[in-house]
Amino acid sequence: MFSGIDEVDWASMEHAYGPADDVPDLLRGLASADPAEREAALDGMYGAVHHQGDVYACTLACIPFLFELVVDPGVQDRGGVVELLTSIGGFDLDEDDEAEIDEDEIEGAANYAMAAAAVTAGAGVFFELIADEDPGVRLAAPLALATLHRHPVRVLALLRERLPVEPDEEVRLALVEAAGRVALRHRPLAERVGKWLGLLAERADSPGLRLAALAQLARCSPDGLPGDVVPVVAGLLREMRSAPEESGDRGDGGEHAPPGGIAAREDDEPEPGPDPAPDAEPVDPEPVASAETGRCEHVATPTLVGQLRSLSAQENAGRGAPWAADLLRTLHVGLDDRVGDRTALLADQLRSPDRRQRIDAVRMSGGLIRAWRGPYEELVALVGEQLSDPEPRLAEAASHVLEELFGLAAPAADALAARLAADPGSWVRTWASGPPGLSSTVKALARLGDARAVPALAGALELPEVAHDVGFAVGHLGATARPLAGALRRRLAEVELDEGAYDRASPLLAGLTALRAGEAAPEVLRVLRGAPEYRGEWLRTAALRALGAFGPAAREAVPELRALVRRPGTASATEAAEALWAVSGDAEAVLPVLIEGLQSDQVHDRRAAAVALGALGPRAAVVAPRLRGLLAHEELWLRVDAAIALWEVSGRTRETVGALLTAWEQNRHVRVRVAECLARMGPVPEGSAAAHVLRSELVSVRRHNAMDGGYGSHDIHEDEKLLALCRQALRGTGKGSTS
Repeated sequence: MFSGIDEVDWASMEHAYGPADDVPDLLRGLASADPAEREAALDGMYGAVHHQGDVYACTLACIPFLFELVVDPGVQDRGGVVELLTSIGGFDLDEDDEAEIDEDEIEGAANYAMAAAAVTAGAGVFFELIADEDPGVRLAAPLALATLHRHPVRVLALLRERLPVEPDEEVRLALVEAAGRVALRHRPLAERVGKWLGLLAERADSPGLRLAALAQLARCSPDGLPGDVVPVVAGLLREMRSAPEESGDRGDGGEHAPPGGIAAREDDEPEPGPDPAPDAEPVDPEPVASAETGRCEHVATPTLVGQLRSLSAQENAGRGAPWAADLLRTLHVGLDDRVGDRTALLADQLRSPDRRQRIDAVRMSGGLIRAWRGPYEELVALVGEQLSDPEPRLAEAASHVLEELFGLAAPAADALAARLAADPGSWVRTWASGPPGLSSTVKALARLGDARAVPALAGALELPEVAHDVGFAVGHLGATARPLAGALRRRLAEVELDEGAYDRASPLLAGLTALRAGEAAPEVLRVLRGAPEYRGEWLRTAALRALGAFGPAAREAVPELRALVRRPGTASATEAAEALWAVSGDAEAVLPVLIEGLQSDQVHDRRAAAVALGALGPRAAVVAPRLRGLLAHEELWLRVDAAIALWEVSGRTRETVGALLTAWEQNRHVRVRVAECLARMGPVPEGSAAAHVLRSELVSVRRHNAMDGGYGSHDIHEDEKLLALCRQALRGTGKGSTS
């Protein structure tokens, strides 16, 4: 094995962490008899040689040796090597990607292309592995074939041949998943695959296999799903819960009723057999060992791969069908914008007696609500019911989902309050490093504006170290949290103005700002005057915002603010001018400062000046030509801020609305800001471009800020705010007209 490995100039290559001269040891480690050494080597391959999916020259040089490993039956854990090869060779670079490649990315793109070509050229060996004695290899081989082999018809034929005789349930599911992958990669085959999946969904003797077929059908041929998909899936889940634990060796495989699959029927569309390509002939499918008896036992190791496997084992401990959650996630992805079906399915799962199913359903509910708009009252109430469950993972998962929902969590308000009252000790969470934070239950209730969160915040303000997010929670409670002003003021007076001042003072300042607690002006002024050098600019900004929020109640701060505005051209001068206007209403004092800020070299400073000028309204009408000139600026956010300020100082809507609607189409993340302005302008005329844009947003099912593969903690809140603003703009509760 590894003939010629020492002849490769590994030292001349690099991986993610430097010279690749350690790669031969990693490859040899994959063949080790020691399970810990094998796992450490696999971790090294993913961590350095194939770091985050990257392909280096050393990755390409590894490919022949990885193929040697997967075909050697003496090597254990070869399934992991098959998965590694699939990942290395499975990158698709389509025409759009190629058009966007710049000069710095050419070499990387070439490596991906060469890796795909090299692994695809050897993909015939995966045909031989489809019936390997090692269940881990059989588990990985189907997806490798579906991803890498050049002859998808031949791959489909083998998947169908193998399914009736495969004894392991998880491998059978992998065969079905591979068929779905083929259909997605080769769309002309989707109808054929869909027909086969539909037959499996109706006739397979295993509920898990029927569920897998439905999940893949949803992905590649959703029109083939049964009209009653929700009750069908609910029935399969009940069947899976009530079924006795399956044995790996079922022993009942008759020719016409094979285990886990369906026999060929006269009305099935015949599949063409494998073509006689010389690289690798499909082997005759023979029954082999099940996963329970054949899969290698893994040892716990401190590697990333080992930790992930350990976490997965803990998560799935005791599950009769640990793969069910993955099948349901796949089904949900396939159902896509069918929010009603997905909601009904999750509601059924949340009523399941199986706590693990409910944990999965809670997490998937969060994913659904985060990406799609819909009526979620029943679903949210069911998530709230999980808060009282004695299983801590279930209750905690529900609490975290509700934390993200803000106003949509209202149906669970009583459940949140009950959980809060039941465990005062959990109001604040502490960590090994970093400041303490409020529990998700406290934040969820506070974000609802529910007064029952106030005692928890009061308790948090009495702790030696104040939770870093107290101020944000106070902001959502508004006037309900007014009783906390005294404690916020007292704690701010106690803050030492040293290098840690910003971390200790900023949550207190945020809370006082939200409450507009003008009586705290002396304490805020102390912070403003004594801000230390370290993070002092941030601390002064927070203090100035607080004084501006206090308005005339902070009039004792006027001398200090006037002194700060005498340093024009700085960010602090703009912030001080904004606060001075809010406190004193002295436009003559602040206007020159803001005009100079509008000419700053820094886009951020120009934006701040534009926003501040807009707050002056008609008193800043003199700057209208300057703001109009910014409507053509290359920075989109500056264009938006300038357009809004232009309307605020001039009252002219035509050119403003045009600029705002252009920005709306160019960047979805400016839509809340644009909608706020349109709502303040007043009734949007029927038939106008603005009305069309707003109504189009309201009928969209997808959240405007939904992202594939990522999300933010305030995404739902921002999107619901956008919808409310769109409705407000169309109802015309503002002060002007967009005509």
